[in-house]
Amino acid sequence: MTKTLDAVLLLALPASGKSEVRRYLELMPEESRRRDFHMGPSVQLDDYPYVHLMRRIDDELAALGKPRNFFHSPDRPFQNPLDWGTLIELVNEDYEDLLARKALLMESAADDLLNRYERAATKVGAPARLSKLDKATRAALVKALEAEARKLNADKQAGYPDSLEGKTLVIEFARGGPQTAGLPLPEPFGYRYSLSRLSPKLLEKATILYIWVTPEESRRKNDARANPKDPGSILHHGVPIDVMLNDYGKDDMEWLLQNSEQPGAATVKVGGKTYNLPVGRFDNRVDKTSFLRAPQKEWKPEQVHAVHEGLREALDHLAGLVRR
Repeated sequence: MTKTLDAVLLLALPASGKSEVRRYLELMPEESRRRDFHMGPSVQLDDYPYVHLMRRIDDELAALGKPRNFFHSPDRPFQNPLDWGTLIELVNEDYEDLLARKALLMESAADDLLNRYERAATKVGAPARLSKLDKATRAALVKALEAEARKLNADKQAGYPDSLEGKTLVIEFARGGPQTAGLPLPEPFGYRYSLSRLSPKLLEKATILYIWVTPEESRRKNDARANPKDPGSILHHGVPIDVMLNDYGKDDMEWLLQNSEQPGAATVKVGGKTYNLPVGRFDNRVDKTSFLRAPQKEWKPEQVHAVHEGLREALDHLAGLVRR
């Protein structure tokens, strides 16, 4: 009987093909997805919408003549790298809400969102910021962000399944570190840190599908996909070059695999417990996935075959590791 993977962390440098792969998997017939990829109907979580809204918060604060809270500027990295952990804590909260099918009926979605950022940041040791805004600034910020925050909540609730039984939870995020950094990447950069912040409930069932590209290819594809008219899009957002070099100049997946306590896994130690997360690698160093951003009717059979077989091989390997 085909093993259905419970939870897949879809990881890679920016523009490596994560979102395109996710789209391809979503468009696969359920029978083929189970047979070829060991995946049931997917339930999706992603930290990118929170990154986008962090930049939106900063832009609104700047328009009000106030200091930015999260980023040095619109095209530069985080002021406090601990916010890589803030993002993971938001994903953890989304996972708990999904399990509970939590109704999001707050009076102000934007006010609740600001509280969520502050709560998540506090958990990783980042300083209080949004709670220190004066009343007028916070009110203006809430008003400016309310529509986007309500859409975020609506999309989140629409993604709640009746049950996770027979389904595969897919969680997408990108991590890395400065181009000049040594390995292992220093906390809070890289996968080693962010994986350690995931909920133990997730770590107990998580596997990793890693989309493998070089940092140079990641930067090339990032430039190719960027659409300034659609900055919040999962498929078409672009990452500023300063961020690409200083947050994603390299990643630590290869280091994790080479220093694992179990072959073919990423070892994560949390609270005195060790988790060995099986890793399957989809080799996208020669681009197989960019065509997936186009309408499906434009896909060429040879392109589909290449991505399908590459994913099948990676996920077969992953499922095999899970069965051991």
